[in-house]
Amino acid sequence: MNLISIIIAALFTQNFVMVKFMGICPFLGVSKKKETAIGMGMAVIFVMAISSAITYAVNRFLLVPFGLEYLQTIAFILIIAGLVQFVEMFVKKSMPALYSALGIYLPLITTNCAVLGAALLNVQNGYNFIESLIFGTCSAAGFALAIVLFAGIREAINEKDVPISFRGFPLALITAGLMAIAFMGFSGFTI
Repeated sequence: MNLISIIIAALFTQNFVMVKFMGICPFLGVSKKKETAIGMGMAVIFVMAISSAITYAVNRFLLVPFGLEYLQTIAFILIIAGLVQFVEMFVKKSMPALYSALGIYLPLITTNCAVLGAALLNVQNGYNFIESLIFGTCSAAGFALAIVLFAGIREAINEKDVPISFRGFPLALITAGLMAIAFMGFSGFTI
């Protein structure tokens, strides 16, 4: 039952973007089109899932046994940076159009606080390997869910007649705020 609680929390009740407000920069920057939002979501899912597994192992078998817990943040950032470089090379080689569409936001996954936050929360919450992997993957899936929904709403709004003062970024912020309120509605949901 604990795994189901972790999944529900990561996707809805503790969604990194809509509830914890982590990863806002790529959320707002890459959400103008569904295709780029899906690409970013997939990249974040890959990086967060793999980094959750690797950071768990590094913390459990290297940092803790040698009393180096104070190096967690540095070690985790290095692991995440390496994974992002791998993803960037893969996307550039296999999907050049998506690579161009994601632009600067793809390498910025390295500094995305949601990715580092998942690794640090795994340690803070005392998750075992499976729980860490599920939390990282589902948190990333929650990020992807939020960014794809937001991109869909933004595409639909762009086709409407909107007052000039609300066009573009102001309406995007209002929409993000309303989505955050909707996600906060899940906070009472428990298992």
